[in-house]
Amino acid sequence: MTEAVGVATLGTGRAGVQVRLEDLRRRYAGVSALDGFSLTLEPGELIALLGPSGCGKTTALRLVAGLEDADGGQVVVDGKDVTGLPANKRDMGMVFQAYSLFPHMTARQNVAFGLRLRGVKSSERKQRAGDMLDLVGLSAQADRYAHQMSGGQQQRVALARALAIRPKVLLLDEPLSALDAKVRAQLRDEIRRVQLEVGTTTLFVTHDQEEALAIADRVGVMRAGHLEQLDAPGTVYSRPQTPFVAEFVGLSNRIPAMVSGKTAEVLGVHLPLVDETTSDGPAIAIVRPEAFTLAGTIGDTSLDAPLAGTVIATAFLGAVSRITVDLGGGLTVMAQLPTSEASAYPAGTAALLHLRTDAVLVTREAAVVPAPGPAAAAVENVGRAG
Repeated sequence: MTEAVGVATLGTGRAGVQVRLEDLRRRYAGVSALDGFSLTLEPGELIALLGPSGCGKTTALRLVAGLEDADGGQVVVDGKDVTGLPANKRDMGMVFQAYSLFPHMTARQNVAFGLRLRGVKSSERKQRAGDMLDLVGLSAQADRYAHQMSGGQQQRVALARALAIRPKVLLLDEPLSALDAKVRAQLRDEIRRVQLEVGTTTLFVTHDQEEALAIADRVGVMRAGHLEQLDAPGTVYSRPQTPFVAEFVGLSNRIPAMVSGKTAEVLGVHLPLVDETTSDGPAIAIVRPEAFTLAGTIGDTSLDAPLAGTVIATAFLGAVSRITVDLGGGLTVMAQLPTSEASAYPAGTAALLHLRTDAVLVTREAAVVPAPGPAAAAVENVGRAG
């Protein structure tokens, strides 16, 4: 497979391994951060854990790393239970939000530091450090100190250092959050390229949904110490399994609906249900902005659209724009369309809309993404439970 070729090229001699988190439990001052958390990472896979502060994602990563002790459950790496092993015996590389480079060492020396601790001879340390810096595109900066490099370059050095020891598992704890948006996007793509080339099984923790959806093979959305959904990024976005996932990942419209059989009537349009076992009756449909398209203005009588409203605001987002339309009766919806088309709908325009017949998730709950509650706040204050 491709990952194995990358491993051989870099001389790491190791492909990805399976990692299993089995029924992990962790409490801080009587507050549960993880309560029976289970997850399996397949060899060479990158899984991103996504969720709000206090959901337990960082706690899960720290238990895998051995930086904290679990109150229950197991961490199994390549078939071996490592739950009782200290962090320095688990053969894992970790990249933190803070770069944590040694200021008195060059980039090359920083990358080689872990190898020196492992007794790797000097010539091999130099060769492997050079290979890792080349992998992350920093060969030209090998002899620079931390203060001579940008934040993005320092984080690349931290990544190279983590990979240089040939870890069985790579752990990334919000490594991009201290960077500006453009550098963050560039380094995000670089991390994914490197991970695919090396083939190391990777757990990536973030609160940024764009990062998670862009970088991961699978995304695990967490809430209150549990996995709400674990799926491919496209599935998490387009077919969320719970109202929390639908609200947390991406933007959504919440629209009154009537469920009957295996469909929901939403604004006069019958949509198939994501969950066909949903009981009949009134509900709230969670509809993505891109499911709405603007078909034209009401003055264009040649158009046939079931929905009519008034544009009240437009948000420019670069290649796309989001338009807020008042449908009357206190109901407004967001529609998303290419910015090149949005200029035809300034505020005050009476417009016609179409609703695409995508499968829809419905709920009978109120809004489901509040700020972290007291329990989550307590966990956040006592330990790094993010």
